[in-house]
Amino acid sequence: MTLRASLMRVLMQEDLNFLLTNRLPRRLATKAVGRVARIEHPLVAQPALAAWRFFAGVDMRDSAETRFRSLRDGFTRALKPGARTFDADPAVIASPCDAIVGAHGPIDGDRLHQVKGFPYRLTDLVPDPAMAAHVAGGSFVTLRLTAGMYHRFHAPADIAVEGVTYLSGDCWNVNPIALKRVERLFCRNERAVIEARLTDGTPLLLVPVAAILVASIRLTFLDTERTLRERGPGRSACDVRLAKGEEMGWFEHGSTIIMLLPPGASLMDGLAEGMPIRAGDPIARLREKDGLTKT
Repeated sequence: MTLRASLMRVLMQEDLNFLLTNRLPRRLATKAVGRVARIEHPLVAQPALAAWRFFAGVDMRDSAETRFRSLRDGFTRALKPGARTFDADPAVIASPCDAIVGAHGPIDGDRLHQVKGFPYRLTDLVPDPAMAAHVAGGSFVTLRLTAGMYHRFHAPADIAVEGVTYLSGDCWNVNPIALKRVERLFCRNERAVIEARLTDGTPLLLVPVAAILVASIRLTFLDTERTLRERGPGRSACDVRLAKGEEMGWFEHGSTIIMLLPPGASLMDGLAEGMPIRAGDPIARLREKDGLTKT
């Protein structure tokens, strides 16, 4: 067993992992990592990058660059052109990001779940009842971005973004260990609700959820100079059209995106919890046009 594997085996022991990642001052730790990640001085940046590569198992084979001035540059790296291909079929909704598939399935009334036995309410995750009603009775899929993954996310289809609601909150770890221990975790954490519609008017919601050590969520169609946290709570109206595969934004560390699909879309067969998926891979399919739910 390699040194990295031995260390990760110790760190992933559930009680120790939960203690290390959730019982320390989460917001303070997140701010500290955000500051360190921006430092470009080699005496800070190079050890930070080396530790990240060692512990996160970063794969740079499809990265546009492999040398970075700061840890933040590594987290937010771009990929080589053509590294991710989005299915051109307009009936296919693609994964917006590289991720590990988490909990997924039908939205049962107002209920979905973070892990088996840990339900939460759609209207707690998406506080606007009218917005939540657009996807009630549809389906959901949880996509977890680990620290070593590509951190940018993209339009899962040709969409029009109509609004973004930022919700301030905590920054619990979103790994499976925490999800089994902290009820309603996604509803407690800092997050954004991105309201979108497909070209035929079908609604779609994307909910990027921040977590411990995630210094920011930035959206390219709003303002990448300021994080959503810096913009402050509330809704920002938009009228932005994005083509399938076009970049939407990025996390400055791994986190989670919850996709909320209307009754007019069905999750692809073969999705399984723990399965790796890449940006552009099919994740759902729309039914025939006359079967779509319109609002």
